[in-house]
Amino acid sequence: MGRATDRRGVLRIDLDAAADGRGPVRRPDNLAVEEPLEIRVGPAGPGRRRPLAVTMRTPGDDLDLAIGFLLTEGLIRSTDDVQTAQLCAGAETPNTYNVVDVVLTPGVPEPTTDPSRNFYTTSSCGVCGKASIDAVRTRSLFPVAADPLTVPAALLAELPDRLRAGQRGFDRTGGLHAAGLFTPAGELVVLREDVGRHNAVDKVIGWAVRERRLPLAGHLLLVSGRASFELTQKAWMAGLPLLAAVSAPSTLAAELADEAGMTLVGFLRGNTMNVYARPERVTI
Repeated sequence: MGRATDRRGVLRIDLDAAADGRGPVRRPDNLAVEEPLEIRVGPAGPGRRRPLAVTMRTPGDDLDLAIGFLLTEGLIRSTDDVQTAQLCAGAETPNTYNVVDVVLTPGVPEPTTDPSRNFYTTSSCGVCGKASIDAVRTRSLFPVAADPLTVPAALLAELPDRLRAGQRGFDRTGGLHAAGLFTPAGELVVLREDVGRHNAVDKVIGWAVRERRLPLAGHLLLVSGRASFELTQKAWMAGLPLLAAVSAPSTLAAELADEAGMTLVGFLRGNTMNVYARPERVTI
């Protein structure tokens, strides 16, 4: 179901070519697809599950996205909390399958709609609209502070190139973020791309939930953009002891990493990096 890219005609303007007397040209270009995904959650039985969230995402790995979202928001604890999850046809014609219907296992509490938490998310920010930091500071089940993981700085420096080598969607569009799960030896376990940073991370974590790999102790997560509060929270909820980003972290991301006992690495570029929390896990 992965409509990850689409073609669109564009007018290509090259000022260097224009200086040589050559005009603009029309040509096709690849764009990253961005479409809404509605996540419906509820108990088994007749009737529709209630809509819980709408996120703007790149189609593909939608079941992982939905399950990862539910886990990182603290609404489920493991794959055993989900009885079924399936893509459903939406109201559009032709069907776009932009709905995921999640049936909870009997006994799992149905999510309640909290006015302080607006679960509409955009492709750029997974927690936009939530009333306060306290409302999103979901506590993890996993004690990442005690994780004995250590990673050589020289190995960390190699990981952005390994992540970039797997970004097929980015190669075509230049418009997709990536999240990659790595072993301490630098082996890429799984990589997911999406127009939204938080969606890419949820897709990785949702995969891990379905594969019964939680907690992700002894692993590290690398993201292609910046490290925000939301991504740090998601990594903590999955039991990841180390989050690395090729760009900058935010103050809240650093504070949350400190609170969780998680190592936070930013500006991982070339042979340099900044370690903002729990630096003892990065060895030289």
